[in-house]
Amino acid sequence: MQAHAPAQHSPYLQALVGVGVLLLALALALGAWFIPSDAGYGGVGPNFLPWVVSIALGGCGFLLIRKARRSGYLHMGDHDGEHPYWAGFAWMSAGMLLNAALITRIGFVFSCALCFVLAARGLRNAQATARLGAKSWVIDCVVALLIAAPVYWMFTKFLGINLPGLTESGWL
Repeated sequence: MQAHAPAQHSPYLQALVGVGVLLLALALALGAWFIPSDAGYGGVGPNFLPWVVSIALGGCGFLLIRKARRSGYLHMGDHDGEHPYWAGFAWMSAGMLLNAALITRIGFVFSCALCFVLAARGLRNAQATARLGAKSWVIDCVVALLIAAPVYWMFTKFLGINLPGLTESGWL
């Protein structure tokens, strides 16, 4: 078995990725700063999760910079001739944009489920061996609803965060 040598990429460009992640963490932290911190039922407010994500992202950015400065990203092969998969990017972008546009019209559960289904479609299309039939659409829809509904319920019932719902009952 042959060990992989470090890729011959610029450590400055690799460190730039870490700097980008740090800047994203700072932007998230700035956004979290302006979210009210009124504690809900569980003792945490709506700004808790953005703070956790920004701290974790900041830690990842720091580790990326440290790794780039010390030894570079190991096992990073050359990808000559490979191109980004734009169709998958389009599916995922459509999911995010439709989620933002429809969340107040069709509610949190269905808009997030739609986002999940479209993102999953983009990732499935990127795999050469993925099955893209009607069965995968149904499975993605069921999984999306099984994720989005409990998340909605936990945020509204346990944390007291008002998320857009489709009905007044608080279940959709």
